[in-house]
Amino acid sequence: MTGAGGTRLHKWKDAMREAGLIDTLVELADTLTGDFDLIDFLHLLAGRCVELLDAEAAGVLLAHPHGRLQVVASADEAPEVMELFQIQVEEGPGREAWLTGAPVSHPDFAAGDTPWPRLREMAATAGYSAVYAVPMRLRDENVGALCLFKSAAGEPDQESVRAAKAMVDVATIGLLQARVVQQREILVEQLQTALNSRIVIEQAKGFVAERLGVDVAVAFGLLRGYARARGRRLTELAGEVVTRSANVQDLFGGAGTTE
Repeated sequence: MTGAGGTRLHKWKDAMREAGLIDTLVELADTLTGDFDLIDFLHLLAGRCVELLDAEAAGVLLAHPHGRLQVVASADEAPEVMELFQIQVEEGPGREAWLTGAPVSHPDFAAGDTPWPRLREMAATAGYSAVYAVPMRLRDENVGALCLFKSAAGEPDQESVRAAKAMVDVATIGLLQARVVQQREILVEQLQTALNSRIVIEQAKGFVAERLGVDVAVAFGLLRGYARARGRRLTELAGEVVTRSANVQDLFGGAGTTE
């Protein structure tokens, strides 16, 4: 369609995409509250990319803590589509975008100059002609990449690139926020465990001091030395002392551990 009608249609499509993008950003932000489901969150991102952007397939690759990418979400779970994302653990724009922290694209697999021959073959089989990837990056931290495949050759339109970056930025903030929350929860759990352990150790010290007629400093030294000599954890040993376990009877010599 050309002329005024074509212009109106183009403006209408732009307006619809902008509205859809706004709704998606709100939805992604809302999903981040509380104990959100990370996998469902990333599937939502991939699905909205296919709905709103210049792409027919979308997938999210995240970096494992040990430095290896893995596919965590795709808008299409068909085996041939999943293979397109899985291969990028080793080669492809998704991997390059993650490593470099910059967008990567290839406008035409048929041109034959792609640096990823295996990806080109798989893409052609699946019916895709072009690909582009956006890094999931916040400041200097790269956590992965969003990869999109197009059925038609050509670079993605700039509106799609900007929209993809906006959604990826929200998703990346969400991922890093979840990591911080998880680390904080682990720290709280570790601190609580340490506090609980300390209580048990204090009880064990008091019991040993009373049974052996020594002060608590000496009692603690005996507990610690006994644990080390037998390759035991001090907290576990203290727990057995508190529960009057027969396993630690020799700690008391002739005094015993029972009332």
